[in-house]
Amino acid sequence: MELDLSHIRVIGFDADDTLWVNETYFRETEEKFADLLEQYETKNKVDQELFRKEMDNLDLYGYGIKSFMLSMIESALELSNNSIGQETIQEIITMGKHMISKPVELLEGVEEVLQALESKYRLIVLTKGDLLDQERKLEKSGLSRYFHHVEVLSDKKEVNYQHLLDHLEVDVKEFLMVGNSLKSDVLPIQNIGAQAIHVPFHTTWAHEVVTPEDHSNDHITLNSLKELLQYL
Repeated sequence: MELDLSHIRVIGFDADDTLWVNETYFRETEEKFADLLEQYETKNKVDQELFRKEMDNLDLYGYGIKSFMLSMIESALELSNNSIGQETIQEIITMGKHMISKPVELLEGVEEVLQALESKYRLIVLTKGDLLDQERKLEKSGLSRYFHHVEVLSDKKEVNYQHLLDHLEVDVKEFLMVGNSLKSDVLPIQNIGAQAIHVPFHTTWAHEVVTPEDHSNDHITLNSLKELLQYL
């Protein structure tokens, strides 16, 4: 797919699984959570119930590790018929804290790409999740010096993007979004008239999965972020 990027002035980067590893840690913790509850339900059932609880809680808790931790606690109580012990609840909290304290692992080529683009474009971070956690990860990453602006959104829908671009006085025709999620980083951006580049991560949260029928192919898909430099 060929896109004309000659008018791009501002580039937005997703953070989790675009700049650094994130989803891998959720999958690892889900495995540990299922092991923790093996006396109550099968692994598949635990996974299903946890995901259902996460979806039920999205409007209330939003995205991020703290929301995930609360959903694990609620799921454990329900799956155990409220018989789960305090020690297990404490173990779930510890697993969540362990996720928060993970080192930030940059994906291949990230800093090389940002170094090459920072003098040519206005670079911003557009991510969603827990504000404190995302700020912490950005600080740990050492990447903050490359960005003119950092925004942690409650969600990534058309209205969220449009409000932010209006606030930053960015013309949608001059904006390019780069991210790993078709649902959050590509489709809503295209729907407001901007352009997007998809850089898939090897693991995708079920909530972010879209079927081929849900989207067109009028965007670029890259194998790695480093390939972005071939287009800009």
